[in-house]
Amino acid sequence: MRDRYLRKGERMNGMQTQIETLNGNPFFVRRWGDAHLPKILMLHGFPEYWAGWASVASQMTETHRVVMPDQRGYNLSSKPQAVDAYAVKLLVADMLDLVQQISPDRPVVLCGHDWGASVAYAFAIHHPERVSRLVVANGVHPMCFQKALLNDEAQAAASQYIHLLRAEHSEDHLAADGFRKLLGMLEKFSDAQWLDDDTRQAYRNAWNDSKTVSCMVNWYRASPLIVPRSGEPPQPFEITREMTEKFRINMPHLLLWGRRDTALLPQSHADLDRFCDRLTVQMTEDAGHWILHEKPQWVADQIRTFLS
Repeated sequence: MRDRYLRKGERMNGMQTQIETLNGNPFFVRRWGDAHLPKILMLHGFPEYWAGWASVASQMTETHRVVMPDQRGYNLSSKPQAVDAYAVKLLVADMLDLVQQISPDRPVVLCGHDWGASVAYAFAIHHPERVSRLVVANGVHPMCFQKALLNDEAQAAASQYIHLLRAEHSEDHLAADGFRKLLGMLEKFSDAQWLDDDTRQAYRNAWNDSKTVSCMVNWYRASPLIVPRSGEPPQPFEITREMTEKFRINMPHLLLWGRRDTALLPQSHADLDRFCDRLTVQMTEDAGHWILHEKPQWVADQIRTFLS
């Protein structure tokens, strides 16, 4: 039987599926490529699941062992119901356990998109010895994003959807009518030509029901990010030297950015170089927030160049 998560014609030869125990909880993990090759851990964002990175990962398996988990609250992984179960420190602890299992003796290349980028940044900040290179695709460093939200009215306006996701019973609205509004979020923030009928059904399969969606939006509810309400004036937020040291990225870091992103504006990463020792930024005019789907070949090429 064809894998229910793959699009028509897509082949994932050699991919392995495992249920791993991380932090005492079951997690669904896909591994792809020779087990003896260097490891790349790829973290998806909202409202995706492991397959968010699949089109990029398919081009990396000759040189790396690619590992793609469903993160906490998503698809077939552990789904605690409490909001505080989605604190960033717990999301990082999940991935630390996974890294220790897949590569106990060597640091890994860590990749993240969207919320996966938030976990990747926190992981790299708190466990730099476990990360050889950090790759982020349309994702934000926490301090840079908080400054943009408070200082920049355009970014605050673009992020008003966060209030809707945090609202009580938002999961019921997102899951209603065959997940119409959740699918709408995939269509909203960039060109969604990649979202064909098979892919839509794969996402519906992964989202399953409103209880799963509740776990997914709990990432937003648990986040300490301050998002001003529409019409509120900008608030002061200065990046200090103490912040740049506390939230430092000291390994080589590649930021990949689709300029058509309407959820995360350029202001959201404007101060990133202040936190990084070795930062490389590559941008494309031909992609938006879902850059992993829109430009998988470009993303894979940029990662390969960065790692070489």
